[in-house]
Amino acid sequence: MVGEIRIRLPELPGIPFTRSSSASRPALDPETRRNSMATMKAVRVHRFGGPEVLSLDDVPMPQPHDDEVTLKVCAASVNPVDYKTREGSVGGDLPVTLGRDVSGVVELCGTRAHTLKKGDPMFAMLGNDRGGNAEYVVVKATEAAAKPERLSHVEAAAVPLAGVTAWQGLFEHGDLKSGQRVLIHGGAGGVGHLAIQFAKAAGAFVVTTVAAEDFDIVRELGADQAVDYKNQRFEDEVEDIDMVFDLVAGDTQDRSWSVLKPGGVLVSTVSEPSAEQARLHQARGVSYLAEPNAAQLAMISRLIDAGKATPFVQATYPLEEVAEAEERLESEHTRGKIVLQVAA
Repeated sequence: MVGEIRIRLPELPGIPFTRSSSASRPALDPETRRNSMATMKAVRVHRFGGPEVLSLDDVPMPQPHDDEVTLKVCAASVNPVDYKTREGSVGGDLPVTLGRDVSGVVELCGTRAHTLKKGDPMFAMLGNDRGGNAEYVVVKATEAAAKPERLSHVEAAAVPLAGVTAWQGLFEHGDLKSGQRVLIHGGAGGVGHLAIQFAKAAGAFVVTTVAAEDFDIVRELGADQAVDYKNQRFEDEVEDIDMVFDLVAGDTQDRSWSVLKPGGVLVSTVSEPSAEQARLHQARGVSYLAEPNAAQLAMISRLIDAGKATPFVQATYPLEEVAEAEERLESEHTRGKIVLQVAA
């Protein structure tokens, strides 16, 4: 059973940057000049479509500026946003490099001095202007934190996007507190399996809807009650919920209002909750898109190193098999995360 801890966000960002005058170091040292001419492999999309449109291209190695770093990517996870971007359902310009979360080691530092050095292990949730399915990626100070010591790079790559999404949903938008009851829909998935652990670590009573074959894993993660969404109606099994964390949408979201306490909240990452239903049930409805947050990622890293949470990686693929990885995520029932191995 996961013990209770006090959840408190740190005041400082996850990367311990300190600034000094850019005049204190050369703008371009010999190593930076060499790397500015180097190339790397990156998975890119040149036209929208199915997995067949993914292309492993040779592109220039990205160079850091100011307080950025170039990370040598050891692993990157696959997320639904990747195949949605590939299909064109989220818009954006082409060509685009996919991948929103990575784990790796610092290769190059920007021109402003800071405490990081080459070889430091980091993990990061990237902004949507860059992609991590590549051998190198530029990471901003607001996006990254020290990699959890107890995780491999493959395991660490499974955390940033899903972890920050779960954290922001539970604590930033749901205001979940110790002693409250939370219902997490889709608790065996990438976001859901981390949300169970974060909520339990915060002292909540955790209920989750999953397939019956996933009961064992969600109970091991700390769920107090599991409901088989295929054969049970959760509203017949659950009541007096302070927060619903909706990772499913559709009919599941519509039926969730009935289990909320007055004053409760329904938080969704997938669709806008009905304002009318919120009013009728004296509750709040919130939808959001997760944003990179180094401070939250650093807190998640410490939670993992304290043994309060751990990611589950169902499968690992080499970078050149990214099409197979995305196809599996899109078409099969998956537990936890699928990760691309980029470098040893």
